[in-house]
Amino acid sequence: MSSNLRMDIKKLVGANVLRRRRAVHLSQEAVAEKMGVDRAYVGAIERGEQNITLHSLWGLSEALSLHPRDFFDETALVDPAD
Repeated sequence: MSSNLRMDIKKLVGANVLRRRRAVHLSQEAVAEKMGVDRAYVGAIERGEQNITLHSLWGLSEALSLHPRDFFDETALVDPAD
């Protein structure tokens, strides 16, 4: 993990969930329905407020068609303009 990209792991995962959800044009409600959870839970994950379980990570992976490791990708958060 590079020093300028260090961040709270919950915020990192949340930011990548939000980025992916928007990229695939899904609402929080749609993701929540696919996971079998409440929409507020998905929102809390995206804000980095929820310490999710492996089960929830797997559910997000399936709902967003993304490999679980990609939720930990710091490079996706780098703004190319920086």
